[in-house]
Amino acid sequence: MIAKIVTGGDFAGAVNYILDSKKAAEILLGEGVRLKDTNSIIKSFVSQTEMNPRVTKTVGHISLDFSVQDKSKLSNEFMLKVADDYLVRMGIVDTQFVIARHYDKEHPHIHIVFNRVNNEGKTISSKNDRYRSEKICKELTRKYDLYFATGKENVKVHRLKEPDKTKYEIYNSLKETIPKCKDWTELEARLKAEGITINYKCRGNTNVVQGISFTKNNLKFNGSKVDRQFSYSKIKYQLEQNKLQEYFKVIQNPSYDYAFQELIKEGLYQAARDEERQRKKESNQRIKPQKKKNRGYRM
Repeated sequence: MIAKIVTGGDFAGAVNYILDSKKAAEILLGEGVRLKDTNSIIKSFVSQTEMNPRVTKTVGHISLDFSVQDKSKLSNEFMLKVADDYLVRMGIVDTQFVIARHYDKEHPHIHIVFNRVNNEGKTISSKNDRYRSEKICKELTRKYDLYFATGKENVKVHRLKEPDKTKYEIYNSLKETIPKCKDWTELEARLKAEGITINYKCRGNTNVVQGISFTKNNLKFNGSKVDRQFSYSKIKYQLEQNKLQEYFKVIQNPSYDYAFQELIKEGLYQAARDEERQRKKESNQRIKPQKKKNRGYRM
């Protein structure tokens, strides 16, 4: 579950949007407003703002978006329960609001329009509202056992513009490809087939790789900027784990006797230890720049 929260000064625009028939809008709940028709709702909101004319951004608009994974449990009653919990935690209480559900997108979502001038004429604070909203959404996702998305899983890549479009294409390729590879050579080949080039960054004047970036469509992104799981060290660790898992699948073959399996295991462990020692050795080695020979002057 995620929330988008904005403020403004036009109740007519906000109310008309959330009740747009093109979005198959359905009013789930209204508090403190006349629900006779759209104009009645707008007039109800505007009337209360006159209690505090100093507030210019009187409109609060929230979109609560849920994952498709939770679609089966998201009845109107359930979504209202979550919305009420969200509003209370955000301090949006004792004021007018309208909640409407839209059916125009694949994922379930509701819209809330509320009056930032409360029933007593006081202003409902919007200080740090986005930070607080993000924190509360995580709390409610846990409380109601909702699906935790990574943030990138449900992005419609074809709708993005550059450079975000290419960035998400690289993200999807890495997420799909890395689990299938056992070393950097294999990963490079698979990504190259998808038009992605790997660039390595070494530490100072050494051969020790400390960073990685990816290039596609002449656009370059650091691995950790694509996603934290795609830093050089984390990809390296994943490739090593993939290799070990592949080896263990082989040695666990029932056709091998126990002694032979143990022998192979010991060899794998020794190879891993040797690789770690070599890595530490390389990290301490520096390539010394060649000094030009001083030939001096001939007499």
